[in-house]
Amino acid sequence: MKYLLLFLLFMAVPAFAAEFSTDCLNCHQQDAANRQLQQSAHAGLLSCADCHGEDHKSENVARRYVSAEVCGGCHEKQLEEHRNSRHGLGLHAGWGCTRSMPDRNKGECRFCHQKGDTLPISTVQCARFIKQSSEMGQIGCNRCHMIENSCGSCHGNHMTSAKIVQDPMVCAKCHMGPDHPQWEAWKTSQHGTMFNSLGAPSAPDCQSCHMPTGSHNISAGLTAPPSGQPYAAVKAAAQRQKMLDICQQCHARGFAARDLKNADAVRLQTLALVDEARRIIRDLDDRGLLDPPPQTRLAHPQRGQKLVLDGTMLYEDISHIESLFFRLSKYAAAKTFKGAFHQNPDYTHWYGNAEVKLLLNDIRGEASRLRERGSQKRTETAPSEAGLDEKALEVLQKRHERGELSDADYAEKKRQVLEQILQ
Repeated sequence: MKYLLLFLLFMAVPAFAAEFSTDCLNCHQQDAANRQLQQSAHAGLLSCADCHGEDHKSENVARRYVSAEVCGGCHEKQLEEHRNSRHGLGLHAGWGCTRSMPDRNKGECRFCHQKGDTLPISTVQCARFIKQSSEMGQIGCNRCHMIENSCGSCHGNHMTSAKIVQDPMVCAKCHMGPDHPQWEAWKTSQHGTMFNSLGAPSAPDCQSCHMPTGSHNISAGLTAPPSGQPYAAVKAAAQRQKMLDICQQCHARGFAARDLKNADAVRLQTLALVDEARRIIRDLDDRGLLDPPPQTRLAHPQRGQKLVLDGTMLYEDISHIESLFFRLSKYAAAKTFKGAFHQNPDYTHWYGNAEVKLLLNDIRGEASRLRERGSQKRTETAPSEAGLDEKALEVLQKRHERGELSDADYAEKKRQVLEQILQ
């Protein structure tokens, strides 16, 4: 009897769907969305109203926006895996709170808040995209960063064919370009060449390594976030074993471990060069030598009129030397270690490492020019030696506050400056 009831319930789904679709189809019979739905895996199982609701005033209908929670009503496991991955933070990596912006779009609140809830979904924020025009935000930012709360970002809104998401091109829409060239690095690697020449069984694609067995947790096996800063040792080790399990399907485990270990080293070496460039620019800011100084620019949306050199750094209203640093840290460094982890020698070396070092040379040269110009200004205004010493003490204090100098180092360097004053 139980199985009979289940059978009858299942058989009733298409009729239920058709009943609710009728009202929608009175107006949308010829819409491309309806034609696509009829060709999809959901054909005969879902109606328009099942996903969009029947209230034309609701956000789902009026804006044609269907959130991941709606899909999760049936695909609970996939939604949970997705939420546990870096894709689950894709939206917040692109947005910061817009409440203090005079021309904000109130609809953007939903990017970070559940409806009716003042608490943000996560604390991961960036200011870069909220500086853009609304049009650039929609076309150039949200098309990728909607992935957190829109299954359609990968699956398509109505076709929902597995064939779409089994093609590595679906990843290329977002994972290409100067700041995260994973698709290009894979495409032109030995893996990509073999895949395109001989087909899927011969070599891995994006899904083979990052969505094994169809998992929606694309972060499994990664030992660092997009910034490249490694996870804590225990977490990184556990993640590495997951990736080695995947590599071992084609390679000896020891071979794969050595290759990934070399990529780890390249990543750390690259981050050290980025840190050197960051220290140079911070020192210039401490001495008031950036041109123009942060205190005279349009305020950063989240940090105000301060020097920002981390993941929320903007690429507008900044000095020339900061522009060089943006290219080094955001583009060249990313190409270096992402190329290394995707086994692409040209991205690792020429597109990445060489560009990092050339840009670092430019930053060193520009820093020398700014220091020389600052020295000439001091000579022209003829400040007292005490004034120069006071500036040196201020620079040391700022470095100590940032954690660049330990208490012991700060005390020693401060003592040396004070000794010079007393001589």
